[in-house]
Amino acid sequence: MAEDKSEEEQKDAAPADSHAGEPQQAPADALSLTPDEVAEEEKELGQQHVAAEPTEQKLSPIKKFFRKVNVYLLIFVLMLVVVGVIVAVNYFNSQKPTASPTIAGQTLSNSALKQLANTDVSVGNNSQTLTIQGNAVIAGQTLARGNLQVAGNFQTGGSITGPSITISGTSNLGTAQINTLQVAGTTAIQGNTTLRDLSVSGTTTLSGAVTASNLTVTSLTISGNGTLSVPNHLSFPATNMDRSVTQSVLGNGGSASVNGSDTSGTVNVNTGNNPTAGCFIHVTFSKSFDKQPHVLISPVGVGAGQAQYYVTRDTSGFSVCTANVPPANQPFAYDYFVSGQ
Repeated sequence: MAEDKSEEEQKDAAPADSHAGEPQQAPADALSLTPDEVAEEEKELGQQHVAAEPTEQKLSPIKKFFRKVNVYLLIFVLMLVVVGVIVAVNYFNSQKPTASPTIAGQTLSNSALKQLANTDVSVGNNSQTLTIQGNAVIAGQTLARGNLQVAGNFQTGGSITGPSITISGTSNLGTAQINTLQVAGTTAIQGNTTLRDLSVSGTTTLSGAVTASNLTVTSLTISGNGTLSVPNHLSFPATNMDRSVTQSVLGNGGSASVNGSDTSGTVNVNTGNNPTAGCFIHVTFSKSFDKQPHVLISPVGVGAGQAQYYVTRDTSGFSVCTANVPPANQPFAYDYFVSGQ
């Protein structure tokens, strides 16, 4: 009876001790418990152990995902996706055919045409463009206040009149009449060219043959191994040459004259009674030479051959002289040719 009482007291004390939160201790003699009592005690101990363990906090799926995935990698992938979407949208937009503009046509009635014919009408403004798809025929005059640009070929059945025409590209002109032509750059003329009046102020280089009925130059220079070929006559127009006559050399009733230019000419002499030795005549050039020129004399007639003629010269003129007494009362002449140094 004493053993049964002690067992009952131990059973009553066990629950009180478990509620107090103290750990359950095994009885002093575990072999004295029945199998049912042992199972009951193990059950109570398991419940106390579960109650003593802290409850594990549950995490949401999003937090679990961010714990497993790198945030920076996720942002980089997101940026790649956005860029890919933008590129795809631009590519598909570029593949779309360009929509043709729709031009609405408008019919002008006879009354509207009459109104346009009698009034000055402005269409649009400077920021707008008037496009005519079809052909346009303008019967009257047309005035372009601004620049006129032609993208295609420009053909005209009449003449073109303007204060100035500037052609930047290649131009083919069938027949062109130009009163004044000023060429600032290089000009190449391949075919036959007829020039009425040509004035060249700068340097001109002609690689081919030049044919001119009348060519006037201020200075003609043949450089290198160039040659001057004159198959026909070479003439030097006469000018008003100044001359001075020595009457004592010509004799009484004698005379002398000159006909020619600074380059060539003839000195005519008519001796009188009792001529003497000396200079018949002095010829003055129309334009003085820079240096003393060369003067060639050729006698004409028997009287000129009988005289021992010679020449004196300087930059301003020359004199025809004789070293002996010329024949009296005879006409003769001297041809001359002058060249500069």
